[in-house]
Amino acid sequence: MTTQSKAMKTYQAAAAIPQFTSKDYFSFCLAGALCCTITHGAMTPVDVVKTRIQIDPAYKKLNMMTGTRYVIATEGPRALLTGFGPTAVGYFIQGGAKFAGYEYWKKRSVEFVGGQEAAVKYRTAIYLGSASIAEFFADILLTPLEATRIRLVSDRTYATGLVTGFTRLAREGGIRELYAGFLPILCKQIPYAIGQFAVNEFCHEIVFRSMSEESRRTLSSTSKFTIQLGSGVIAGFAAAILSHPADTLLSQINKGHGPKGSMPHRLAVLAREAGFRGLFAGLGPRMVMTAGLVSGQFLLYGAIKEALGAPPGVEIHKETGAAV
Repeated sequence: MTTQSKAMKTYQAAAAIPQFTSKDYFSFCLAGALCCTITHGAMTPVDVVKTRIQIDPAYKKLNMMTGTRYVIATEGPRALLTGFGPTAVGYFIQGGAKFAGYEYWKKRSVEFVGGQEAAVKYRTAIYLGSASIAEFFADILLTPLEATRIRLVSDRTYATGLVTGFTRLAREGGIRELYAGFLPILCKQIPYAIGQFAVNEFCHEIVFRSMSEESRRTLSSTSKFTIQLGSGVIAGFAAAILSHPADTLLSQINKGHGPKGSMPHRLAVLAREAGFRGLFAGLGPRMVMTAGLVSGQFLLYGAIKEALGAPPGVEIHKETGAAV
C-alpha cells in the first residue's frame, strides 16, 4: 500500500467517527447527571442500611431486611433517608462528569488508534482507560460530598443535613478532612466504573454477536429494554464485587477509624484488621443496590439522551464499527 493510500485510509477512518459538538457533550452530561442522581437518591434507604452494617457493631450480624427493620424500630422511618441531600447533589455532579467523560475519552481513544475499525482490537484497553480517566476527574467533585454523606449516615447527631454537615466538616477538618477519603474513593469508584462500563459493553457485544444484522436493526422496544436491563444488572454485580473492599474501607476512614499516618498506611492497617470476611461485609445488600443502580442508570441515560436529541455514542464492538 502506498503512502498516499495509507493516508487516505486513515482520513476515511477518522471521518467515520462521529463528531460531537459542545451541545452533544452537554446532553451527555445532563443525561448522566439526572440518571445518577435519580437512581442513587432512590437507593438511599438501601445505602443507609449497607453503611450501618459496614461500620456499626450493632448491625454486624444483620442482613438487609433485618437491618432495615432495626433502623425503623430504633430511629423511625425518616432515618432511612439520612444522607439523601449529599447523595443527590454529589451524584448529580459526579454522574454528569462520569458519563460525559466516558463518551469523550472513548471517542478520543478511538481517534488515537486510527478509527473504529482499528479500535476493535484495543477495545478492552479503551473501555478500561476511558472509564478510569472519566471516574478520576468525577471523583474530585464527588469526594467532599461523599465524606459528608457517610458522616451523616454513620453519626446521626453529626448534623441536620447537607449544608450543615458539609459546613461543619469543612470548618473542623478543612480540605484535608474533606478529601481524606480521596484515595479510597478512587480505589472504590474506578473499579466500580470499570465494572459498570466495560462489563456492560461486553454484555451487549455478546448478545449482538448472536444476532444477524437484520435482527439487530429490527429489535423491538421490549427486546432492547430486556438487553439493556440484563446487561446493566450483570454490570452492576461486577461493579459491586470489584469495588466493595474499598467501599468498606472508605466508610471506616470517613468514620474516623484507623491509625494516624499516611493514607496507604491507614488503609493497609484497616484492611488487615477487617480481614477478607470483614472487607466483604454487606456485599449482598450492595450487590442488590448496585444492580438496580447500574441497570437503572443505563436505561435512564439512554432515554434522556434520546429525549434531548443527543447522538449515539461510539460503538467498537467486535462484530461492527457502527455507532449506537
